Amino acid sequence: MRWWENQKVSVVWTMLRIWLGVQWLEAGWHKVNDGFDARGFLQGAMTKATGEHPAVQGWYAEFLNGFALPNVELFNVLIPWGEILVGVGLVVGFMTLPALIAGAFMNLNFLLAGTVSTNPVLYTAAIILLFAGRGAYYWGADHWIMPYMKQLIHHNEKKNKKPIVV
Repeated sequence: MRWWENQKVSVVWTMLRIWLGVQWLEAGWHKVNDGFDARGFLQGAMTKATGEHPAVQGWYAEFLNGFALPNVELFNVLIPWGEILVGVGLVVGFMTLPALIAGAFMNLNFLLAGTVSTNPVLYTAAIILLFAGRGAYYWGADHWIMPYMKQLIHHNEKKNKKPIVV
């Protein structure tokens, strides 16, 4: 076990993970309760793709215009509920690594769309926790679920292994 994955250091990662999860939960909760329409955000991002020093790269503006805007109703569901699921996963430490990857991916997309806000801080926290590995979920549901899942997978592999007949 590496030093950053031990029981004592993992307390720091757990506090960071829970803080990050609460940030995601709050963001998603407000979007679900207050109503969320990504159309204005997407159109605003596309306007940031013009000028001498655009905040949004042309290729990303094309993605927003060609894919995100025509499918805005899908994004109106995916974004708030994705934020809530990331938040819940991080707070309880369940599916921690996928939640961190999903959260970092959303932060990256918000940054690519020209929105700074808290996104660099949240993105950095997610990357740090990804590098913390098992230390990020030592104090969480994954600590107990992952060994069980590995045992179940290895059991099924052994069970399905057929002898080679020559």
